Amino acid sequence: MSLERQSRPLREPQSQSDTGAADYVLEEQVGHLLRRAYQRHLALFQNIFGEDGPTAMQFAALQTLYTRGALSQNHLGRLIAMDPPTVKGVVARLEARGWVTRASDPDDARLKRVSLTAAAIEAMPGMIERARAVTAATLSPLSREDQLRTLAVLRRMA
Repeated sequence: MSLERQSRPLREPQSQSDTGAADYVLEEQVGHLLRRAYQRHLALFQNIFGEDGPTAMQFAALQTLYTRGALSQNHLGRLIAMDPPTVKGVVARLEARGWVTRASDPDDARLKRVSLTAAAIEAMPGMIERARAVTAATLSPLSREDQLRTLAVLRRMA
C-alpha cells in the first residue's frame, strides 16, 4: 500500500436517501424474519428437551437414523442438509453420548456407517413426543389455517 493511499481522507458516508436505505427495513426482510423465527424455535427446542437432550441438529440425525436405519455418514448429512464437516461433528458428539456407533461400511471401507445404539432406540419414542411439542409450541402463535399455510410455504422454499 502506498503512502498516498494511506493519507487519503475517508469518504463521507452517503445519506440514507442517496443509497435507498431509507426504504430498506431490516425487520421486514425474509432472512431476518426466518432467523428470528428459527432462534425462537431453537429456544423452545432447548427448553422442552432440556440440558440432557440432543440439540436440534443432533435430533435430526437421530430421527433420520431411527426411521431409515444405518446410513453412511455422508448420506445422513445429505438427508438432513448438513455439510460433511458439520455432520462429522454431530455424529462424533452423538457417539460420545452413547447414542450412535460408527463402523466401516462392509462394502466400501472408505465410508463410515452410522447406527443407533440400543439406548438411542429406546429413547426415541420419548424424543419424538418432545419434538412434536416443540413443533406445536413453535407454531402456536398461528391459527391452524396459518400453520398449514406456513408449513406449505416453507416446504416450497426449502
